[in-house]
Amino acid sequence: MKKLNKTRNIGIMAHVDAGKTTTTERVLFYTGVTHNMGEVHDGNATMDHQKEEQERGITITSAAITCFWNENRINIIDTPGHVDFTAEVERSLRVLDGAVALFCAVGGVEPQSETVWKQANRYNVPRIGFVNKMDRDGADFYNVISQITERLGSKAIPIQLPIGSSETFTGVIDLVTQRAIYWDIDENGEEFRYAEIPENMIEIVTEYRNNLIEIIVESDDTLLQKYFDGIELSEQEIISALRKSTINMDIVPIMCGSAYKNVGVQSLLDKVCEILPSPLDVGSIVGTNEDGEDEERYPDNTDALSGLVFKTANDKFGKLSYYRVYSGTLKVGDMVFNPRSNKKERVSRIFEMHSNQRTPIESIEAGDIAGIVGVKDIRTGDTICSIDKPISLEGIEFSEPVIGFAIEPKTAVDMDKLSIALSKICEEDPTITIRTDDFSGQTIISGMGELHLEVSINKLRDDYGVEVTKGNPHIMYKETITKKVTHIERMHKQTGGRGKYADIEVIIEPIEDEGLVFISQIKGGVIPQEYIPSIEKGFQSQMKNGILKGYPVQGIKITLIDGKTHPVDSDALSFEMAAIDAFRNAIPDAGPVLLEPIMGLDVITPSESLGRVIGDVNRRRGNPEAIEEQGGDSVVKAKVPLAELVGYMTELRTLTTGRGDCSMTLSHYQMV
Repeated sequence: MKKLNKTRNIGIMAHVDAGKTTTTERVLFYTGVTHNMGEVHDGNATMDHQKEEQERGITITSAAITCFWNENRINIIDTPGHVDFTAEVERSLRVLDGAVALFCAVGGVEPQSETVWKQANRYNVPRIGFVNKMDRDGADFYNVISQITERLGSKAIPIQLPIGSSETFTGVIDLVTQRAIYWDIDENGEEFRYAEIPENMIEIVTEYRNNLIEIIVESDDTLLQKYFDGIELSEQEIISALRKSTINMDIVPIMCGSAYKNVGVQSLLDKVCEILPSPLDVGSIVGTNEDGEDEERYPDNTDALSGLVFKTANDKFGKLSYYRVYSGTLKVGDMVFNPRSNKKERVSRIFEMHSNQRTPIESIEAGDIAGIVGVKDIRTGDTICSIDKPISLEGIEFSEPVIGFAIEPKTAVDMDKLSIALSKICEEDPTITIRTDDFSGQTIISGMGELHLEVSINKLRDDYGVEVTKGNPHIMYKETITKKVTHIERMHKQTGGRGKYADIEVIIEPIEDEGLVFISQIKGGVIPQEYIPSIEKGFQSQMKNGILKGYPVQGIKITLIDGKTHPVDSDALSFEMAAIDAFRNAIPDAGPVLLEPIMGLDVITPSESLGRVIGDVNRRRGNPEAIEEQGGDSVVKAKVPLAELVGYMTELRTLTTGRGDCSMTLSHYQMV
């Protein structure tokens, strides 16, 4: 039986091109999982095993791998940095205990850095920061520290300082041990040496170490008293206080290095094991039992089995589910229960994951992440638990798609194959949705961005052998209302025998909330309590298709204030149908409007192209909000409607003679 306190479930997260995959490749090399360092630019990175990833040089799907360092078991998930694949980050963070956040020493805090940081905050994931690419021209460690503090609102505390930067970057200084570390012994960076702190850095090291001590002793009264008494803290006491402050998310320890130049990765592994939490530190997880009550499950192999499926994949072996065990033990051949489907199924195989390679194992225990095969009716976010003590854990929420394309198979005989392939792609990626356009009858595939959809369409061809043609883009608008109305709906139908009878009076009004807020103010039993959920269900069903163009509806509050029933003809279905009719009949009087997605656009451009870029943003109905300097280039931050950004990257390259780059994230929806 493994020791749970020696297990670390971590993710590596960052903006695209900050060096996540390169860092992970170095981790795999130094922990002995691989014997050659894969490089992203050579297309042979272990974690980027898909054809699309190797061709584009980016991570598209989160890959899981298990390695060992100083008797610690580390389950690593390398997540994508491109905003189009943010769902991969979302589902990974849901099951992780800690994370390493990478920052480019030149780019600093970039748009997707902010997105993944907010996701990690939402799931309360403690993290270590690693300022990568310290060897690059324009690298500025201290500027990145201030950006993390100002833009991300976190207390970034350096526990290492760089020795030099860009061409003069040679090593790091550990503020805990007060030693310099150099990786200049061999070209692979396997060997490193300790040395005295350089004379010209003693003053700044003293300043930052004192700052570190002052902050971390606040988490421990005993250490605080020692500090006030002028007693020197031991290395172990500092590490212990650092660990406590990090797990409480009071601070984010910051390290630095250059993964590509093989500098700093072993130190990062040490600190992952010393500072980030184990499953025991995270403690119990709360779910809902079969009686609808909250119940805790503990990271204990003897507790009842519970765990979450955070990713599914279809391949030649069948459906593989990535599974995080929170409590209990799962063995090959065990029968398990899925509360969502209400089905019992048998786990036929369990795999320890090494990216796209798998090692069969006989069992997994609390705290483990592994792949399981045999459970067929399963989706991302499903709970897999013991049959005897069922429990439902909180699932995973994903953002809604913002853009779509009409697709159709190139040959009529592929129509059935396309339908099957699309259903499998939707199973694997919850942010891909498929719908049929009410007006044209076309199949619309929607996702988080053009690149996201392009990758999915290529997958239809490469994995499922279905060639498709792609139509014009469909922007995923939404609908809402602008006025408050009071509406009475009467459902009186008599067709011989028992009829349908339901009267409801509702107030419908706009709110800032994203979905539907339903409130019942029924008193005195004028509508029986058992019918009220059916009324809410009727209204909820209409939120999927608005009355203007059939887009999803948001921002509506419905208050049920009165109604009538019939002793014979009233039932739950009557009131549900009355709610549906009330929605359709009242919304036209409530000032319905279309909302369009507005993107936060960050454009990196050479300074000489700045005027052209800003002029183009204005032409696209954009609102430039800020211009910053970054490593000799200009960064334009703007809000622009998504409808104006289709194909933007191609035009940006023309405006900047091929030297510009951009990233965009969904900011908000606003009235067209």
